[in-house]
Amino acid sequence: MSGLVVRKTFAQIEEIRSVAGESDDGGPLRKVAVCAVVKNPFAGRGYVADLSPVVEASEEIGTRLGQEAVRLLGSAPESYGKGGLVGTDGEQEHINAAVTSAFGNALRKAIGGGEAWITSVTKVSGTDATIDVPLAFKDEIWVRSHYDAMTVHIPDAPHPDELVVIAVVSNRGRINARVGGLTKDEARARVTS
Repeated sequence: MSGLVVRKTFAQIEEIRSVAGESDDGGPLRKVAVCAVVKNPFAGRGYVADLSPVVEASEEIGTRLGQEAVRLLGSAPESYGKGGLVGTDGEQEHINAAVTSAFGNALRKAIGGGEAWITSVTKVSGTDATIDVPLAFKDEIWVRSHYDAMTVHIPDAPHPDELVVIAVVSNRGRINARVGGLTKDEARARVTS
């Protein structure tokens, strides 16, 4: 990946077949997280005003993580989310630079589109970090059945001078979702009308 030095990539897959002893007719809920652990070019430098080198490099990362997430999901995603971690020699704004709209637009394109803004979370962290990446329906943020998250554990990262960039997708909404609101079919009808 140009612009950022990748130390490793990591993927995590979760498949849920029932919740509270029940399963609906939508099949298993599959969630996939794909992560890139990269060198933070701003680590240890104090305040840096121009973070554009990371913003620009994040486009390629968004494309690659999105392509791998779809491959591992095995179907077209219905939900997406993004997140990231920054090691302790950096600041939260460094990882935020890696998951801006440049990353998000590339991720959207790689997974086959999406009309809704992409839910996001970032934080400063030590190694062996865990982060809950939020998910929402990719075409309309108000589809409650798809409000979810994936807990992602990144072994041996981030080191103090690293960033972890994360893309998460899922194949459907929560199993047995029943809190009302806009359905995915209603949301799709809005998009196509």
